[in-house]
Amino acid sequence: MKVYIETVNVKKIEQLNGYYPIAGVTTNPRILVNEGKPYLEVLREICTIIGDKKEIFVQAIGDKAEEMVDEGKYLLEAVSGNGILVVPATSEGMKAIKQLTDEEIPTLATTIYTPFQAIMAANAGAKYVSLNVNRLDNLTGNGEQAIEEIVQMFRHDECPCQIIGEGFRDEREIYDSVLTGVRALSVSPDIIETLFAYTDTGAEADKWKQRWKATFGENCTNLINTNIKVETY
Repeated sequence: MKVYIETVNVKKIEQLNGYYPIAGVTTNPRILVNEGKPYLEVLREICTIIGDKKEIFVQAIGDKAEEMVDEGKYLLEAVSGNGILVVPATSEGMKAIKQLTDEEIPTLATTIYTPFQAIMAANAGAKYVSLNVNRLDNLTGNGEQAIEEIVQMFRHDECPCQIIGEGFRDEREIYDSVLTGVRALSVSPDIIETLFAYTDTGAEADKWKQRWKATFGENCTNLINTNIKVETY
């Protein structure tokens, strides 16, 4: 299971990347614009935080396939990390994905609304396709079912293209998507934090620590400064 952070807030990325096994960061033009900083500066800063092994997704905004290909080469060279070019699943986008695949540039097909779009993007060579659960829900009335159908089609064809679920409003939608077979998720920082914010976990850990301090002393808060005498018989 891969979890990607869906944000360009470098403070949040640094925090979450420090604590959790994050697979990378997904970006799009909307959230880059909202950051209010030069986009290449933001992308390079993200790459510095996550390193060159974790993936960073950046989106082409050109209309024509040739423009997307040129943008892709420029962007992925500029960020100098493990970049994936995000391409819309339009006719021009499909053409761009084919060209980029021929040049061994990895892509993710986005704005997918139908199983046929997902299959065509995979056949064109996309490494990933992203499925927005809420957009699919608005279109079909059942986003999880639509995703499950695409998952089953990929499995049936033994398709190497990976599905990334996105557009989650809460953790329940994440669990439902995982149960359909999705094995990669693009999640906003607040929902990632919610997934781990189970109060009983911290409370239970505190109980163990209190018992430890009661046995070895108030200042013995870890194994390093605790002198444990082991009896041998």
